[in-house]
Amino acid sequence: MRDKLHRLVIIVLVLVLVVSGGMVFSQWLENKRAQDEYNRLAQLASQTSEEPETTEAQTEAQTEPETEPYKSPIDFEALWAENPDTVGWITIEGTNINYPIVKGTDNDFYLNHDFNGEENIAGSIYLDFESQGDFDGRNNIIYGHNMKNGSMFKDVVRYKDEAYFKEHQFFTIYTPEREIRLKSVAAYYGEAKPIVRKTRFKSQESFDAFVKEMLSPCAYAEPVQYPARTLYTLVTCSYEINDARTFLFAVEVDEDGNEIPPDEAFQERQLDLVRQYAEERAKQESAAESNP
Repeated sequence: MRDKLHRLVIIVLVLVLVVSGGMVFSQWLENKRAQDEYNRLAQLASQTSEEPETTEAQTEAQTEPETEPYKSPIDFEALWAENPDTVGWITIEGTNINYPIVKGTDNDFYLNHDFNGEENIAGSIYLDFESQGDFDGRNNIIYGHNMKNGSMFKDVVRYKDEAYFKEHQFFTIYTPEREIRLKSVAAYYGEAKPIVRKTRFKSQESFDAFVKEMLSPCAYAEPVQYPARTLYTLVTCSYEINDARTFLFAVEVDEDGNEIPPDEAFQERQLDLVRQYAEERAKQESAAESNP
């Protein structure tokens, strides 16, 4: 009897090990497929078409120097052919972060779907659906998973170390229209509070107050120029407390690393966005009242 029970226990343990090993292997395989796909996309996106050659006659005909139009190093046409939701590409030198940015109609789909729309635990790097798709809004919120294999936004967590923060302070987002140079100004972990997702501000003063509130928990936060133009908020999972997130905040800078202030045209666009948002909400509420 004891021998039978002993054999039964061994069989159960073996089955548990087999099932557990299979689950671990399955997750590893899924992560590898996701990373292989993003490596393929990085290669695809870098294959931009070559500039046409300029003939000697054309060179002589140019009597005045002209500002060269922006040409993105990212082949967005190729990316759009695979996913029209593509809005940008983020790269941080010295890290594993080198991914396309997508934007959906909500914040749920790309949480567990890859660039090609296939279900995957790694998800995508995606822009909050309430942020502006051209990154011209006040708060551009970008999400990515904290993956154990070091992919996606795993390296964002490392910005909580001040030395790492300083070493990787500058990074870039490419869009079809422009190159956005960014400077990290704060990083810390905290609760996943809804205020971090705020994207509409009634005035410059209210936005400045928001920026100060967002940066204040960081002991080594960089000084920000006020009035502030815009904020970039990178968000990933963290495990210091229940439902924690790591936040990395950055501001736009020029080629010399100087913060770009908001001009009158930019501030007017932000007010227009607030008005448009208010009108849309009013229409939605009116429609809801008409169709209870």
